[in-house]
Amino acid sequence: MAVLVTASPGLGDFLLRPSIMLLVTLVAFIGYYIAGLLYNIYLHPLRSFPGPWFIRGSRIPYSISQLSGRTPFNVLKWHKKYGSVVRIGPNELVFSDPRAWRDIMGHRSSGEPEFEKPHKIFRVLGQPTTIMNAPREEHGRLRRQLAHGFSDRSLREQQPIIKRYIDMMVQRLHESCEAGSKSTDMVKWYNYTTFDVIGDLAFGESFGCLESGQYHPWISMIFQNIKAGTWLQTAMFFPWIKILMLAITPKDMMKKRQEHNRLTEEKLLKRMNYGFERPDFIEGLLGKKDELGLSMPQLKATSSSLITAGSETTATLLSGVTYLLGVHPDALAKLTKEVRTAFRTEDEIDYLSVSNLSYMLACLDEALRLYPPAPLGIPRQTPKGGGNVAGYYVPEDTLVSVFHYAAYHDEKFWALADEFHPERWLGDPKFANDQHDIFQPFHIGPRNCLGKNLAYIEMRLILARVLWNFDMKLADESKNWIADQKIFLLWEKPPLNVYLTPRFQD
Repeated sequence: MAVLVTASPGLGDFLLRPSIMLLVTLVAFIGYYIAGLLYNIYLHPLRSFPGPWFIRGSRIPYSISQLSGRTPFNVLKWHKKYGSVVRIGPNELVFSDPRAWRDIMGHRSSGEPEFEKPHKIFRVLGQPTTIMNAPREEHGRLRRQLAHGFSDRSLREQQPIIKRYIDMMVQRLHESCEAGSKSTDMVKWYNYTTFDVIGDLAFGESFGCLESGQYHPWISMIFQNIKAGTWLQTAMFFPWIKILMLAITPKDMMKKRQEHNRLTEEKLLKRMNYGFERPDFIEGLLGKKDELGLSMPQLKATSSSLITAGSETTATLLSGVTYLLGVHPDALAKLTKEVRTAFRTEDEIDYLSVSNLSYMLACLDEALRLYPPAPLGIPRQTPKGGGNVAGYYVPEDTLVSVFHYAAYHDEKFWALADEFHPERWLGDPKFANDQHDIFQPFHIGPRNCLGKNLAYIEMRLILARVLWNFDMKLADESKNWIADQKIFLLWEKPPLNVYLTPRFQD
């Protein structure tokens, strides 16, 4: 008699069910995440450094903070709670200590390793080597060639170029303000001016922003890239997210990126074919491009970096100081008086004479402190064998930085840290205990900002010309202009509406 045998479902069949596979995968992921969390909190080489437990255990909470645009404000809060060194990720520390600037970014003796810029942050998409991300030796060669364009001699020779665009800015402000009856968005006009200046000094021609009253497409793409850069830097710590992000990048964005590169190359080739020397930023690079082995992608990337670093940040500080003066009318009146009594005619306002405006410099430095154009930290990576930062031994391959915004609002270093007081830079006894060595908006060491002197000249000239020509009053809708701004590498600035009343009426 035949017997029919029916096999019962085995374990393998059970596990192959989609719902069970999903559950097993989920449990495995949770287990892996918890194991990593526990390791990072209790066994990791950085386990002794303080910080919120959820930040120490996983990169995810910090990444959420970055993508929400609130990181510098959170870092300030953590410094207040945990002290001068805070662990803000499994492998990252932030410091609020003047010594940290020297230890992280200062000059090194021969043979002493430098804290390098990590590739996962500064070469997110495998960008070409530029002065912004080059290793130590190559950075030194590039900097020596670029330094020519930022020398005192070059700055003197560049003055007619800078003055031409500031003249145009003043003219356009007169046209747009309607004799003080209509508010003007100063963020736009400051950006138009600084981008036109820097475009001329890098490419030999402006972007035409002041003339057209709108952003050139090349510049619009830069603003889009700044926010996208936050997402890409975040994704670098999660490789599977990076692959997903690149896969779902809209075709339109890719086309804009390609157009941006095409315009950069077009402008650069035009500048390279001038056939004569010019006192601008890239003259030194062009003269030695073959000797330095610079490719067209490197020249393009360097030009783009210089333009972004030398324009948006200057415009941001000008916007910040305009706002802070607008909400502090006594300071505005004092600075306006200084400008208008220092010169007999507008023609006397030049790059040498504005250096004598001591209260203006104090206002600019106080604005740099309260509203630093680059508010985040610029991470470096500790070398093999580790290094010492502000009295702490930090293991190798750790990301370390000082957050400008947090350090400049830290009550350990500043009296009335959240208030606008230009007098703190002029020897007022009330601020005698301020520790100015924590204030390094242009960084220190061999990679400090090449454009510091140019930035101060531009800011002083532009602000002096505006105050000479106009009485300023902040529009009501801009009274809380800074309050709700987010930070994605740079500040995400709304319009700054100001009423400009011409001082000399026709």
